[in-house]
Amino acid sequence: MSDKTEREKMLAGELYLASDPELTELHFKALDLMHDFNTSHPREVAKQKKILRQLFGKIGQTFSITPPFYCDYGCHIFAGENLYMNADCTILDCAEVHIGDNVLMATKVQIYAACHPTDPEIRLTQKELAAPVSIGDNAWIGGGAIICPDVSIGANTTIGAGSVVTRDIPDNVVAVGNPCRVVRSAA
Repeated sequence: MSDKTEREKMLAGELYLASDPELTELHFKALDLMHDFNTSHPREVAKQKKILRQLFGKIGQTFSITPPFYCDYGCHIFAGENLYMNADCTILDCAEVHIGDNVLMATKVQIYAACHPTDPEIRLTQKELAAPVSIGDNAWIGGGAIICPDVSIGANTTIGAGSVVTRDIPDNVVAVGNPCRVVRSAA
């Protein structure tokens, strides 16, 4: 029998139960903060930044996130300086999500560190899985892009609008499509 908590299992990429009381409380805390952020007045920028500093595991000194924004826990999101995230982005941070400096995200970008087992018998146990996501410095993620679990996007890389990123994308490239693939160098 494992001595790990469900949260420790989740962050380690092992099967876990999201209904665990600790995870449920973390999720409700995030829901409360997202509610406050998403319903704040557009001119209450200082209030919005304070809320996001409470929500994220780490965020740089300079950032701009346009409401609405959604996540599972928030505390597993680690973002660098000068993050820009346009409206209606979602980060399912059941594993750590690392976002570098100077990253730009257009509207409706979705980052999924969460997934379900592909074996239906395991799915019926209500256990879930998660795997980390990382986005390198100076990346630009186009509108509506979906970034799947266990994916790294390199520095200085552009992901085209509507792309579905299912595998690692290297530094200094432009990548597009479903599944997302490199189409040329970034320079």
